[in-house]
Amino acid sequence: MNGPVHLVNGFSVDFIYAYLCFVKFCKIFLVLITFNLSSFVFAQNTNEVKSIQAPQQKLEHAISTKDENQEAEAYVDLGDFYLNQNNLPKSEIYYQKAKQIYEKLKDERNLSAASRKLAHAQERQNKNTAAAASYDKAASAAASKYQTVLNSNDASRVRSTSLESKKKAVQQSIQMNVEYRKSEELSQDYQNMAEINVQQNNIPAATKNLENAYELSKKEEPAKALEINRKTVDLLVEEKSFDKAIATKKEALNEDFVQENSQEKVTQIQELADIYLKSNDTEKAVELLQNSYKLALQENHTVEAHRSLMKLDSLFAADGNPEKAIPLYKNFLSTLPTLLTEDSSLGNVKMMKDIEIRIAQLEKEKSLQEQLLKRKNLFNYLLIGGLFLALCFILYALLMQKKLRIQNKRIELQSLRREMNPHFIFNSLNSVNQFIAENNELEANQYLTRFSKLMRGVMENSKDDFIPLNEELDLLKNYLALEKSRFHDKFEYEIEVDPELKGDHILIPGMLIQPFLENAVWHGLRYRTDSGNLQLSFKKSEDRIFITVTDNGIGIQKSKDQKTVHQKQRNGRGMKNTLERISLLNDLYRRNITCSVDDRNGEGGVLVTLKMKLK
Repeated sequence: MNGPVHLVNGFSVDFIYAYLCFVKFCKIFLVLITFNLSSFVFAQNTNEVKSIQAPQQKLEHAISTKDENQEAEAYVDLGDFYLNQNNLPKSEIYYQKAKQIYEKLKDERNLSAASRKLAHAQERQNKNTAAAASYDKAASAAASKYQTVLNSNDASRVRSTSLESKKKAVQQSIQMNVEYRKSEELSQDYQNMAEINVQQNNIPAATKNLENAYELSKKEEPAKALEINRKTVDLLVEEKSFDKAIATKKEALNEDFVQENSQEKVTQIQELADIYLKSNDTEKAVELLQNSYKLALQENHTVEAHRSLMKLDSLFAADGNPEKAIPLYKNFLSTLPTLLTEDSSLGNVKMMKDIEIRIAQLEKEKSLQEQLLKRKNLFNYLLIGGLFLALCFILYALLMQKKLRIQNKRIELQSLRREMNPHFIFNSLNSVNQFIAENNELEANQYLTRFSKLMRGVMENSKDDFIPLNEELDLLKNYLALEKSRFHDKFEYEIEVDPELKGDHILIPGMLIQPFLENAVWHGLRYRTDSGNLQLSFKKSEDRIFITVTDNGIGIQKSKDQKTVHQKQRNGRGMKNTLERISLLNDLYRRNITCSVDDRNGEGGVLVTLKMKLK
């Protein structure tokens, strides 16, 4: 016989228990999903990717050409990017690097500008002592009286502990920047004055100054304007001036630069809902959060949709109606796969991380080059000093010279191998750019997946001069699959391996064959009007291995005729590096590696033959 059914607010205890379990599961699942997303979401749109991609390319060119002035410019651009992202520690690091280079170059004008930017980043982190020193440096290197007075004034303001002295310094800066019509500097002055007003408990004056700063920033620096708007709203909410806070937030929400950016629009609606919530207007807050949730789903903004959902869930629970959140959870879970596929910011995240990794690699390569240069200089000094030693030290000096020569060859071989990797990465990223430009997100994602696997293999083997043939084959197969995806039906490829070469005991130089495959595809096969063929063969003959790359492309001469002036000036850097590697490998390991590149007379295309002793 069944017992009595207990009801709570019209629902059975079993129903309420099942509901609570379902909601708990949804929350845990969504928190795990969105935590993984939000922990990686850095770039919010394609413009931000381009904003960091440009200085990365400038930095790469500067390091390769040893252009220190361009290198410093790239560091300033990176500092600006991270400052706009409110990543103050990183912006400080890059401004510091730019400052050091300008000091080395004795470029006073750019040194002053970089030092002032550095001071701004330090001041926003409350590093007042360091900021004052940076302002002083900017003043001493300034090229005009205006810059000297402006930076000296800011240095005095940062050092001062008196609010009246700070206020006087800001008023002087405002007067100067109004006279010289420096709207960006004037906007910062009004913000500085607002901070002083807050410390003096003069909130009306603070909000007025922030409004002035907002008006000056919204045309040229919308991101900065929105940050100023948030400061204004926070002040008004703290003073319980909710109507003014709502009007201020609505003003920002109605700006064109917000309306045209759906992701920012969702964020501003959420912030407006927070104000209504603090003013105890829960009904309006729920309405706005529902609007922001719908807009986020419509525009495929995963993290923003989750944020709105969590806030709605909290409001429903506080209001005693937690069951209202169930349809929203079901809706979000049903649309989550589509969101994850369509959310463009997730693709940008991968690009951003690749770019940041590339920047770190460039700096590491520069450090290695500097170390190599220092070692070479040290060697030269030792050699010069050795000439003044007595005859009894000549033999010892010659032995040391031989050891150092071998060491330098190893370092040079390592440097060439590292130089090949960025060259290959750059070409591969161009392919990703094309897929993204063509809005082909599926192929771009597939390409990135293959590309990441290839990069992992390349990086894992980059420390060794020789790798097993099986691993090299895996890398080459992955690379050819990428190129085939890039050029669609332009060519088919075939890889033939002699059965006697199977096993991990066969060692060959890593990524030595890839440049020849790249040349075959990029300079031969892609110019064919129909589908071409690419054959890669590995054969054993006695104690040697024969590697051939055969294609039926347009051939060497026609490929040269197709090259642009810029391409001719580059003069095949990838191939030059490969030949230099072969020479160094022969010197160090006596593998007797030979290479020949010939036109296939009568058949069309190119035949590349590599021969080397088995190790």
